[in-house]
Amino acid sequence: MKKRILCLGSAALDNIYGVEKIPTGSAKVLAREFVQVGAGMAASAATAIVRLGGSAEFYGRIGNDPAGLIFLSDMRREGVWANGVRVVGGHQTQVSAIVVTPDCERVLYTYKDPHMPADPSWLPFDQIRKGYYDGCLVDVRWPEGAGAVLQAAKEAGVIGMLDADTAPNEDLEKLVPLASHVVFSKQALLAYTGNGLVAEALHIVSTDVNGFVGATIGWEGFLWMQDGGIHRVPSLQVQVVDTLAAGDVFHGAFILALVEGQPIRHAAHFACVAASLKCRTFGGRLGAPYREEVEQTLETF
Repeated sequence: MKKRILCLGSAALDNIYGVEKIPTGSAKVLAREFVQVGAGMAASAATAIVRLGGSAEFYGRIGNDPAGLIFLSDMRREGVWANGVRVVGGHQTQVSAIVVTPDCERVLYTYKDPHMPADPSWLPFDQIRKGYYDGCLVDVRWPEGAGAVLQAAKEAGVIGMLDADTAPNEDLEKLVPLASHVVFSKQALLAYTGNGLVAEALHIVSTDVNGFVGATIGWEGFLWMQDGGIHRVPSLQVQVVDTLAAGDVFHGAFILALVEGQPIRHAAHFACVAASLKCRTFGGRLGAPYREEVEQTLETF
């Protein structure tokens, strides 16, 4: 039976433009590539989970607008169960314009409705507590929902993973202690701790986490704390075209591997390969690989 994972967080419509270079000052730029795709951190992770052989249910909030309809359509097309997406009348779906260059520099412009209701009381807490899900993955963009889901996952004794990307420290300080597994981006970890070295920053955070803590470090791979020491697995070397959503793919692959029972090092290798393979393709999460390709690559990695 497929492992069932609840994913919660931002629901966005990304407009991704491939350009030769990012201009300075006023300019009119002709893009060489363009895609429009339903995304968001946990949402992109959910699509990766499905492609890798798991079952993902996504919970989030959208407006009753064209962007929200496209988001829902994209999630369902990927095989993500999206009936947990709440359509909120009178509000706007998050939208982003993302500019990406051939050397993977990017600029992201995002609009997020500041008045979107934050109340998480409608989420499926009873199902979580009764063990309906094998694990829960949340991002930091809806902290009220994320905290409530992590608490329910803790009560159920299942993995509650926090995708700890850059966010206000007051949000992270509430969410980090609730998670069984915290996976930072490098930038977020260093900003959160105020320490310039990833290994030292992981030691600092480990004092606040009664569980697992790690950090994705781009082309260098993944670092984590285990048995009082620092461990690392490298990224797969590929021809990088677009790193957008690589971290999201990592998180989806990592929690799937863990709920399948893979040891941490094996799960980290699996997730690093999945994230690396994504980087070969322009279009954010659209480059997420399928299970067969990841497993074939692992045989020689």
